Amino acid sequence: MNNSDKEKLFTSIDSISDELLTMADYIFDHPELAFEEYKAMTLLTDYLEKEGFHVERGLGSLDTAFRATYGKAIEGKRIGLLCEYDALAGMGHGCAHHMQGPSIVGAAKAIKEYILDADTYQLVIYGTPGEEGGGGKITMLEEGCFKDIDVALMMHGGPATQTDIRSLAAASVKVTYHGKSAHAALKPETGRSALDALLLTFHGVEFLREHVLEDTRMHYTVADAGGPNNVVPAKAVGTFSLRSYNSFYLSDLLERFKRIVQGASLMTDTQYEIELEKNLESKIPVLTLNDCLMSNAELSKAPCIRGAREKTGSTDFGNVMYQIPGACIRVAFVDENVSSHSKEFLDDGKTERGHNAVVQATKIIAGTAYDLITSETLISDIKQEFKIQKSKMASY
Repeated sequence: MNNSDKEKLFTSIDSISDELLTMADYIFDHPELAFEEYKAMTLLTDYLEKEGFHVERGLGSLDTAFRATYGKAIEGKRIGLLCEYDALAGMGHGCAHHMQGPSIVGAAKAIKEYILDADTYQLVIYGTPGEEGGGGKITMLEEGCFKDIDVALMMHGGPATQTDIRSLAAASVKVTYHGKSAHAALKPETGRSALDALLLTFHGVEFLREHVLEDTRMHYTVADAGGPNNVVPAKAVGTFSLRSYNSFYLSDLLERFKRIVQGASLMTDTQYEIELEKNLESKIPVLTLNDCLMSNAELSKAPCIRGAREKTGSTDFGNVMYQIPGACIRVAFVDENVSSHSKEFLDDGKTERGHNAVVQATKIIAGTAYDLITSETLISDIKQEFKIQKSKMASY
C-alpha cells in the first residue's frame, strides 16, 4: 500500500474521530473495576454490532469479555485486535485503558470499510477485561481464546510513542507452612515452628540472589506470622514475587525456589504447601512487527516518537505474546518520564493530547492491519521471527 492510499485510510478515521472520542470520554467518566466492565463492554460491542461485526458477549467464565469478527477465517490473514477497558481502584482510568477500546473498534471499522473483499482476511476483536491485577487474558487463554488469530495488536497511552522489546515474566507464589503449636515457655521442645520455616525460606532467597541472572527480581513478605509471640506458631504464610525477563529462566528459578521451601521444611520438621497464584509470561519480541507499527506511527505523524523500550514491567499481554506474535503501540499523551497509574495519566485522559492519542492509535493500528492483510509475506516473516526469538529465549 503506498502512502497516498494510507492517507485516504487515515482521512476516513478522521471522519469518525468524534464518535471514537465520545466513546473514550464515556468510558473515562464511568470507570469500572476488573471483571465489572459491563458499561464499557456494552458500549463497544453495540458499536461493533451496528457496524456489521458478528459479536459474542461473554466468553467462558468472563461476562465482560467479548469477541467480534468480520471476514472469512483464512489462516495466515487472521488479524487480532485486543483492547482493555478496566480502571484502577480508587483512581479511575489512571492507566489510560479508556483509550484502547475506541481505538481498536475504530481501526476495525476503518479496515472493514477500506478492504471490501471480506474473503481475503478476518478481523478478530477481543475485549479483554481485568488486566489491572486480574489477569483476564490468562483466563481467556486457558479457556481457548486467541487460538483463532495469527497476530495480536494492542495500543496503550504513554509518555512517548514507541513499542516494547521485553517485559518481565512474574510468578506470584504463596507458601504456607504447617507445624505444631506449643507454649514457648512451658514445653517448647514439643513444638515445630512454621514461622521458623518461613524465616529460613527468606534467608534461602537472600543466598539465592548472588547466583541468579542480573535482571532477576525476588521479593517476599509475611502474610501470616502465626499468632502471639509466646506460642510456637503452627501456621505461617509468606508471599513471594519472582521476576525475570525470560519465562524459561523463571521456570527454572521457580524449581530452585521450591527446593528452598522444601529444605526449610526439612530443617524445621514442618509441612508446606506452595500455591502459584499468578504467572505472567515475558513477551517474545518480534521486531518486524514493531517496525511496522512504528512506520505507521511516523506516517501518521504521531507525537514524541522514541526508540523501543528495552525493559518494561509485567502484563498479561505477555502471556498472549508468549503464544502468538504480537506487539503493542504506545502513543504519547503525557509528558516524557511520567509513569502510568499516576495523577498525570488521569488528568490528561480527556485533554486534547489524550484525544489525539486515541485518533493516532486508531490510524497506527489500522495502517498496520492493512499492511498485514495486503502483504504476501509479512505475516509469514513475523511468524518465522517469532519462532527464532522464542528459541533463543529458551536457550538462555
